[in-house]
Amino acid sequence: MSQQFDVVVIGGGPGGYVAAIRAAQLGFNTACIDEWKNALGGPAPGGTCTNVGCIPSKALLQSSEHFEHAGHSFADHGIGLKDLSIDVAKMLGRKDAVVKQNNEGILYLFKKNKVTFFHGRGAFLKTGDAGYEIQVTGTAAEVISGKHIILATGSTPRSLPGADFDEDKILSNDGALRIGSVPKRLGVIGSGVIGLEMGSVWRRLGSDVTVLEGLPTFLGAVDQQIAKEAHKAFTKQGLKIELGVKIDKVTSGKSAVTVSYANAKGEATKLEVDKLIVSIGRVPNTIGLNPEAVGLKLDERGAIAVDNHCCTNLPNVWAVGDVVRGPMLAHKAEEEGVAVAERIAGQHPHVNFNTVPWVIYTAPEIAWVGQTEQQLKAEGREYKAGTFPFLANGRARAMGDTTGMVKMLADAKTDEILGVHIVGPFASELIAEAVVAMEFKASAEDIARICHAHPSLSESTKEAALAVDKRTLNF
Repeated sequence: MSQQFDVVVIGGGPGGYVAAIRAAQLGFNTACIDEWKNALGGPAPGGTCTNVGCIPSKALLQSSEHFEHAGHSFADHGIGLKDLSIDVAKMLGRKDAVVKQNNEGILYLFKKNKVTFFHGRGAFLKTGDAGYEIQVTGTAAEVISGKHIILATGSTPRSLPGADFDEDKILSNDGALRIGSVPKRLGVIGSGVIGLEMGSVWRRLGSDVTVLEGLPTFLGAVDQQIAKEAHKAFTKQGLKIELGVKIDKVTSGKSAVTVSYANAKGEATKLEVDKLIVSIGRVPNTIGLNPEAVGLKLDERGAIAVDNHCCTNLPNVWAVGDVVRGPMLAHKAEEEGVAVAERIAGQHPHVNFNTVPWVIYTAPEIAWVGQTEQQLKAEGREYKAGTFPFLANGRARAMGDTTGMVKMLADAKTDEILGVHIVGPFASELIAEAVVAMEFKASAEDIARICHAHPSLSESTKEAALAVDKRTLNF
């Protein structure tokens, strides 16, 4: 007889492992199935985020930022260095160690919360008497059953037609994190989060980086005032960014990759690089899930169709994270995972997509929450805007990092904060105050009246709130 569980989670990424832990905390007999393997073939839960996404990319960003500071900024602090070098193998080894720590941390949390872990691939087998039968294919094949099934199978990188990933010369996010030496010439197709972050890593270490973007505007989803400031900073650093290009063909040779494309003027152009990172988005991952066995419905994008509560078309089958609608963000997946576990327990949680923060971990960092100025204009909503530059912030001056600004948008009549957009130092941390404020329907005046520590970068948020009412104190 197969093992029976109250809740079976398929996928151990941010949405899946958090859902499993929360379900177990709520008293459910819970299992989580995940097939990621480490270099030795052992379990490596955490999904794309932990293994080839958020965590390793931040490790490389940190290492490369230290290198750039040592080569360009230390002298301003009176610190002299000779014979500066980068040991790429050691840098990658540190990245791998950080990933391993996170993998092991999740396994520890499973054990602590009494979640039964299965290392393998989970797939629907059939509808059974106790709910749904799930085939687990790993080192040993077995069948388990669950009354409730939570699908958290994530997403995979989208390849460019005619340029499949070989992870040697044509790279996805996975290969981009494993480049063994600094390429002299690096091409990046797509100026989204992955493209800009990985382009920044290797540019800092010495690569000549060219970013090709199909859209005519840079970071189209970002508030355009913020995007223009970021574009200016990246260009000054040495990133070559071409907008409005149309890729014709990618040819991989013995020693180089050639990208044939039309530039914004329609002129035929070629770019020859040693490595090419393709970051043109991700697609929902349902490979091997066998949805046909139980009649699970997918939408037109191949994602699992769900309602606002993450319910699928099947009773007691739920789906969260990248495999469903909404932004493909690890923290969004976590919130949905917790919410589903609590709904199974009869609770009534809510996930507010309008207060999900977005972050690009470049230097300067870019972070935002809520609506952009162009979105407010498009819907005809009356608003007020306030900005404050880090150039006028005492802490930013002391740090020597004054690029960027904080921008706040508020309703013209009620003063409710509608969006906050930041480009500059530690934007990823500063945005949290804005998320809390918006979740509690705060006004710009509320932020303006709160005492912020001095000197701190967060004072720029207060000053941007004051600027909404045209009464900044330090600019």
